[in-house]
Amino acid sequence: MTHTTGATSATGRTGGTTLTCDVLVIGSGAGGLSTAITARKHGLDVIVIEKEPLFGGTTAFSGGVLWIPGNHHAKNNGVRDTREAALTYMRNEAGAFFDAAAVDAFLDTGPEMLDFFERETTVKFVSTLYPDYHPNVGGGVDVGRSVVAAPFDARALGKDIARLRPPLKTITFIGMMFNSSNADLKHFFNATRSLKSALYVAKRLASHLKDLALYRRGVQITSGNALAARLAKSVLDLGIPIYTNTAARELSVVGSRVSGALVDGPNGDMRIVARRGVVLACGGFSHDVARIARAYPHVQRGGEHVSPVPRGNTGDGVGMAERLGARVAIRYPQPAAWMPVSRVPMRDGSVGVFPHLVDRYKPGVIGVTRAGKRFTNEANSYHDVGAAMIDACANERETAMWLICDHATIRKYGLGYAKPAPVPLGPLLRNGYLSKGNTLAELARHAGLDGAALETTVKRYNADAAHGEDREFGRGTTSFNRYLADPEHKPNPCVAPIGDGPYYALKVEMGDLGTFDGISTKVTGEVLDDAGTPIDGLYAVGNDRASVMGGNYPGAGITLGPIMTFGYITGRHLAGVNVSKTNYPESADTTDAAASATVLRTGT
Repeated sequence: MTHTTGATSATGRTGGTTLTCDVLVIGSGAGGLSTAITARKHGLDVIVIEKEPLFGGTTAFSGGVLWIPGNHHAKNNGVRDTREAALTYMRNEAGAFFDAAAVDAFLDTGPEMLDFFERETTVKFVSTLYPDYHPNVGGGVDVGRSVVAAPFDARALGKDIARLRPPLKTITFIGMMFNSSNADLKHFFNATRSLKSALYVAKRLASHLKDLALYRRGVQITSGNALAARLAKSVLDLGIPIYTNTAARELSVVGSRVSGALVDGPNGDMRIVARRGVVLACGGFSHDVARIARAYPHVQRGGEHVSPVPRGNTGDGVGMAERLGARVAIRYPQPAAWMPVSRVPMRDGSVGVFPHLVDRYKPGVIGVTRAGKRFTNEANSYHDVGAAMIDACANERETAMWLICDHATIRKYGLGYAKPAPVPLGPLLRNGYLSKGNTLAELARHAGLDGAALETTVKRYNADAAHGEDREFGRGTTSFNRYLADPEHKPNPCVAPIGDGPYYALKVEMGDLGTFDGISTKVTGEVLDDAGTPIDGLYAVGNDRASVMGGNYPGAGITLGPIMTFGYITGRHLAGVNVSKTNYPESADTTDAAASATVLRTGT
């Protein structure tokens, strides 16, 4: 990397510094950092910039899971899977938006990418038992395709630990993260019933409180926070700078080629010249108010959207690409990874966002609309439940559901931000997070629901639940439904009757984990214009790039798995290195539904 001072910026303003590199990466989530690492490992000089004061992007808030069919962890554990099965599954899941070239690249390169990062960097993974989200669909499996980032001691980042985005506050316990195996959660749930668990919890709390005193945050991190930290550690170890508080304002163009960017940093203007290319990795457009108003069906009809992803995901990359003529179409019926969320009034007066990842699967919890009626299998994936919420509320301005349970259930499992016993519920009842009623009719009045319909719904549900069944929506009939339920509850770990009062209700609204629609690219990441021609020198990765999953959510890690795989492909392409056995062809143009259908039929 070279630099000069006193340069003239692309907008004519003078001052600041000019830096020169081979590759400029704009964004510090998994997409940007995996591209940066790969390019640097293949000899290129790389700079990463991040507009926020913290690096890690949405990755740092995520579960840290990657969906990689054929990964070596599964093979080492004796899991049998085939490329053909994964291809069939992706074809079934993507439907008319199946992109054969991109899917082939992902399936061929994903295991290679995983091996590369585990061999060459600090990034490590462990196997999980996650089933595919639709294991009964052709090609789906009950275990083996998902891996998760190994836990990490964030102190390894040294002084840069202060720049690592912390985990989402609402899903920690006083800032403590839980082990991805759920062993921690089991001990915390059993702390009042088991001496072994009580001792475990006491030890964990003591260690965590010490870390808070020394570092002002938890340092034993898991999930996406561990993945973001491991990627950042690898980047910094390679001598790649991560400039935080540094926002890209405008792409520089020389002739017809993107040659860098004008950025605003802590010390003012800075011009960065990139000899090989600029990579957009800005996290998608979850907080781009104007764009989601056009893209999200529930916002189109006047409803609200409450996304837990970082506030900086305002569509910067998509906008910069669009201004240079890039194709950014809203093509998928489901343009984002939906996540049901609840708003949490915090003690400091702010409002947190809680993603409902676990509670919906537990026996004795159901979800109803304002009309007091169930509308879906609550133990389906967050994306599927979100899509069902959008459909169920199609004739209403507000897209919401209410989770309903009895007292014994909420004290055993918790509900949303409400923790299991012995953590008190009083503060969450007083601040309005939870509604309570001694009878279902009273609960309905307090929550604003149709009381008569709610009583009928619970009576109908209980009649089947008494036998461990859900004949209306089939809850507990798939391995994925059962995975996050209560394995000790028989005969169906997802289903139990709603018992005696008092009863509780929690309002759940629509959010997302990131956008699926985005910039059209070649498989290797080159951004395409409206004519399908690559824009020289401009690339997109991560959620800035249109998802290979076609707007569906087939399994745990289907965002981060492709994000890191295509980051690896793009990094190698920038370095002039082919990946695996391919010189990848261009992706299909999934904006054209007819062309997509042809790809689906022919498999070409």
